[in-house]
Amino acid sequence: MRADQRELLRRWGIPVRQIGRDIAPSGIQDAEIIPFLHTLKRPTLFTHDEGFFDADFAHSHYCLVWLDTRDIEAALYVRRFLKHPRSNTQAKRLGTVARVHPGGVHFWPRHHAALQKIGWSESR
Repeated sequence: MRADQRELLRRWGIPVRQIGRDIAPSGIQDAEIIPFLHTLKRPTLFTHDEGFFDADFAHSHYCLVWLDTRDIEAALYVRRFLKHPRSNTQAKRLGTVARVHPGGVHFWPRHHAALQKIGWSESR
């Protein structure tokens, strides 16, 4: 995530730790990220890597969110996702693999095989 987007999140009071910068070694490979998430306490990982948007990655110990947005909009969509009634607490997020994009959120919730879709208008 870009430095300006991390700073925006911090100004909004959203804690940010970046893999390869604040946690985990620099150069960590994609295949090592899922095992690394298991070492953290209930993390929510935001990524621009579409490869993490896979129902097979769902696990009750963490949440994965693919930001299908422009880099300059990352902070805005992280905040929108975290404030959405469907994902505004850790308990609601854990076990979810989600795609966040301008049209809303597509996600596989815990224990559901079907992809769910919600719009941003449902967050009001």
